[in-house]
Amino acid sequence: MSSTSTAAPELQPPTLLTGLWQRKLPHYPETPARSWYLFLVVMVSIALYYQLFVVGAIGNELIAYYNLTFRYFVGIFIAGAAVGAAASVAAGVLDRWGRANMVAYGTVICSALTLFAVPLCTTKEAYLAVYCLISVVEGAVLVATPALVRDFSPQLGRASAMGFWTLGPVLGALVTTELSTLTLDEHPDWQFHYRLCGVICLTISILGLIGLRELSPALRDQIMVSMRDKALIEARARGLNVSALERDQWKQMMRFDIVGSAFGIAIFLAFFYTIVSFLPVYLATNFGFTTKEANALGNWYWISNAIGLVITGIVSDYLKVRKPFMLFGAVMSIIGVYVFLGYTDRPGTDYYTFAIVLSLIAVGSGIAYSTWMASFTETVENRNPAATAVGLAVWGGILRTVVTFVLFGLLIVVTAAGTLVNYGPELQVIAAKYHTEIATIQKAGAENMEALGKNPNDVAAQAAALTRLTGAPEADIKTALSVNAKYAQELAALQAVDPAVLTKLIMNPADQGLAATAVGQISQKLNLPADQAAARLAAAQQIPVADLAVVSAVGPQLTAASKQLAAVSAIPAEDRDFLAEHASEVQQAQQDSADQWKTWWWICLLAQVGFIPFIFFMSGHWSPSKAEQEAAEHNEAVDRELAALTK
Repeated sequence: MSSTSTAAPELQPPTLLTGLWQRKLPHYPETPARSWYLFLVVMVSIALYYQLFVVGAIGNELIAYYNLTFRYFVGIFIAGAAVGAAASVAAGVLDRWGRANMVAYGTVICSALTLFAVPLCTTKEAYLAVYCLISVVEGAVLVATPALVRDFSPQLGRASAMGFWTLGPVLGALVTTELSTLTLDEHPDWQFHYRLCGVICLTISILGLIGLRELSPALRDQIMVSMRDKALIEARARGLNVSALERDQWKQMMRFDIVGSAFGIAIFLAFFYTIVSFLPVYLATNFGFTTKEANALGNWYWISNAIGLVITGIVSDYLKVRKPFMLFGAVMSIIGVYVFLGYTDRPGTDYYTFAIVLSLIAVGSGIAYSTWMASFTETVENRNPAATAVGLAVWGGILRTVVTFVLFGLLIVVTAAGTLVNYGPELQVIAAKYHTEIATIQKAGAENMEALGKNPNDVAAQAAALTRLTGAPEADIKTALSVNAKYAQELAALQAVDPAVLTKLIMNPADQGLAATAVGQISQKLNLPADQAAARLAAAQQIPVADLAVVSAVGPQLTAASKQLAAVSAIPAEDRDFLAEHASEVQQAQQDSADQWKTWWWICLLAQVGFIPFIFFMSGHWSPSKAEQEAAEHNEAVDRELAALTK
């Protein structure tokens, strides 16, 4: 690691103008300047992830606008993750161009796409293409920004710095959900949210374009444990053979402690990437929460996560250990996910229950992740500090690849979500408009109504539907329908007669006085001449008494049920077709959704359990006392080397 060569000409400090492309610093900056550069890295990270995550906050609106299937919507995230994985690997190769340049120019391009290109996308294909371009930038910056944070943070302050860097995705998500919560009601159009995001992020990215800097290779290719190492780092840099350190970096990074730990944290984050993309979908389809309520719940998660990240980083640096925090945070998160999945099949779960459980998971995840980032960069440094960007490229590529498979897995496991997202909203609109008629369809039987929709004269389907609506025996319904069809006019004549008169006439059909009274009532109510009324009455008397008894018994119920069927037929054809095609499918999806999501949350929980073994292979101590002893020994070694250099 201390290979030397002839000293290279010293770099000149970048000016305001030359710093737009030549960003390398010839000397390690003092704390105020170092803090400023770290602040800029965090700010551009927040802006970048705000742009990446805004799609999750307005996902329901985006689905409606483009008429997306849920599979296509998830496919957008899958495509973004896939190209992001490739970009993360490429960032390790492009690091020689300059990691600060990669971040500065990448975020400007990304912000311009968000502000101008995305809102102009009128087709889902165009939106997908632009989203993938944004994901390419994110994949590269995912590698470059933690590399910059590592450069400007000695190991004994690394967890704090990484905690603040991790605020990028966390606060990016928080800004997304908070602004969406405040503005969605007034601005339901998704384009507004992209334009707002673009204006904010373009402003931040221009600040980064002007102010971002990075260490020269000779400085950053060394391990810096504490700020006490500054003089020694600068002294070593004058004779450091950078070319030798930068050879075979990919081969050096293909070690189990690096590849394994990168895979471990990638699977640990399966829950994180699920909720950042699909929390509104999950809460809307399973618990009836609005997009605004779901985003507000997301705020609980992100705020708690941010607090856990920062406080843990500070405490971890003070105690000089990472592994106990990673283990404790992972266990806390696992407990939280276990509690969370227990509410999956409880549709009455209230807002604040979810808020508390999500906060528990978020704090645990923050504790584990900030210390993991610090430990991972230290693990890479122990192999070769000059290969930091390559090590982070390995991590970024693995992370995005795992996310791709996680999203594929979600599509396979939670199939009900697609049905509920694709057809549920329209079905809800139809259900609200035709609530009574849909209740009739459900009671009469969807299969019977579908048959009647195809053939209104289907006697068997009509009888089956009326039987279910009235509760009368099917034989009686068929008899009544047959009599009504054969003796429609005669029955109308009998219905015009006063029931008391009709009863007496049935008992004594030869009574001419009763017959005359009946004829008069028929003539009056049906507006018929007396002779026609008499003919109707005579024909009605030919109906078998047993059949009349059946009609009399089920007639009122049959009339009411027939009106209900007539009301159903008044529903517009396209709405009837939609109900016939998707109602049963959506009902089945509603029944399946909870179990499918519970299975998915179990997968996320087991993935977090799978992270724990990899902790034991990473650099660092478990005991604060041993870590303190190692730091003291390092300081003594630095003092000896500096003393030797000054002789």
